Amino acid sequence: MTSSPPAWLADAVLYQIYPQSFADSDGDGIGDFAGIEQKLDHLAWLGITTIWINPCFTSPFHDAGYDVADFLTVAPRYGTNGDLAALVDSAGRRGIRVLLDLVAGHTSDQHPWFTASAGDPGDHRYIWAPEDLRPPGYQPSPGSRPGWYRPNFFPSQPALNFGYARADPGEPWRLPVDAEGPRANRQALRDIMDHWLALGLAGFRVDMAASLVKDDPGHVETAKLWTELRGWLDGAHPQAVLLSEWGDPGTAVPAGFHGDFFLQFGGDDDGLPLRSLWNNDAGTVSEEWAPARPYFDAEGAGTPQTFLTAWRAATDTIGDAGFAVLPSSNHDFSRLACGPRTAEQLPAAFVFQLTWPTLPAIHYGDEIGMRYLPGLPDHEGSVLGPRYNRAGSRTPMQWDSSTNAGFSTGPADRLYLPLDPDPDRPTVAAQRADETSLIHLVRRLIALRKATPELGASAGVKVLCAGYPLVYVRGSRYVVVVNPGRTPATATLPAEVRCSALEASGVTITDSGDIGAAGFGYGVFEVE
Repeated sequence: MTSSPPAWLADAVLYQIYPQSFADSDGDGIGDFAGIEQKLDHLAWLGITTIWINPCFTSPFHDAGYDVADFLTVAPRYGTNGDLAALVDSAGRRGIRVLLDLVAGHTSDQHPWFTASAGDPGDHRYIWAPEDLRPPGYQPSPGSRPGWYRPNFFPSQPALNFGYARADPGEPWRLPVDAEGPRANRQALRDIMDHWLALGLAGFRVDMAASLVKDDPGHVETAKLWTELRGWLDGAHPQAVLLSEWGDPGTAVPAGFHGDFFLQFGGDDDGLPLRSLWNNDAGTVSEEWAPARPYFDAEGAGTPQTFLTAWRAATDTIGDAGFAVLPSSNHDFSRLACGPRTAEQLPAAFVFQLTWPTLPAIHYGDEIGMRYLPGLPDHEGSVLGPRYNRAGSRTPMQWDSSTNAGFSTGPADRLYLPLDPDPDRPTVAAQRADETSLIHLVRRLIALRKATPELGASAGVKVLCAGYPLVYVRGSRYVVVVNPGRTPATATLPAEVRCSALEASGVTITDSGDIGAAGFGYGVFEVE
């Protein structure tokens, strides 16, 4: 039985940093650790408590760093291990913890483990099929070893061998989870975590966490693996956390994680919980997914019920063992500001995210309303299909009105990705100078959440109206109203109350309990 999550996690406000695109300190067009360190005062001002940095290890960058060639050394484009240590130390002095992204299920095909395995038929760190039988999707050996290897995602990402849950006479190369190769890989995960936690890191977000054990119905053996690893972590590093990219909190937390993200995929509803909130099929949606009207839709054509049902099922399963994490977007999924969604629609979304009982995770730039940028070229594996280009959510952070929006002093043609060309693009500097801006609202909401435990991840919630508007009570005395549609909407509280507004725009509550919500209105109220 694993222990409860570290106490600090319950109050965390997460902030995802795509390091290539956040801040460039040396003018080479690519963000780096020193650039992140220079912006820590801004993150502290905003109220961020924990940053998650996308993979920053040595890599050929065929998949933007998710193809790791050395788990113990950072990529030179970002700096050195010492620069990362300095960043962690500087963040800690500001009360900010740092999580790294751990790619657990595969490596780059340039990792020394793989090049050794490709030359040694007796090495079972990876999954190899014999020369005379090529299963679908397997790739040819690049070394002297005959046969075919199994990739996890792109061909350049060979799957580490954590074993198979079931044997198959037709695939005699399948190894059980306790075979030598799988045992070595489980130990390697401990060694990698131990190495970085000793540097002061606060934990990890684990990429493709459900992918490790193959042919694993119900993820039973994968859950055993992570539960075993969590038991070690609880003893060796009790304040460290594991968050997963599983997309199914009700499965991932019982499997040993402290928290899991609602994502654009995963779970019984194939990702509908997150996509039903704020996806609008802006270009990072697989052609296999049917476009859906999200609840945060100007036409009022969505429903919050899909998310509410999935959230309730997950949290009833999780109990006090961990948390569901609600991201504003991420490096793989459309930003909040995408497609037809305009800036006036974003405040209500943040009011919901920062007052709902989940851990909030803000994708860099969402707090100022950076938009998903369509039509970009494929860069470091960003394009996954005709309608699925992830680059639009990975563009450079927009800091100010100086050259390259303050992201880099280098020439524009050397930037990691092009900037948003809109002359009216939002910037941190302009919004910090404007008390009515989105960033100030986000900052006030974070401060309110921190000062009011009943608005946090652990307090109860009761939904009073699951439509337009959405009305819910946090704890016993806080009423939240959001109307993502442009059409005014009304609702009625079940009893007469006297409420005072803590943060509101376009929403009123009369003493008789009548709620009026203007289009795109929102409000957080305290019952007197």
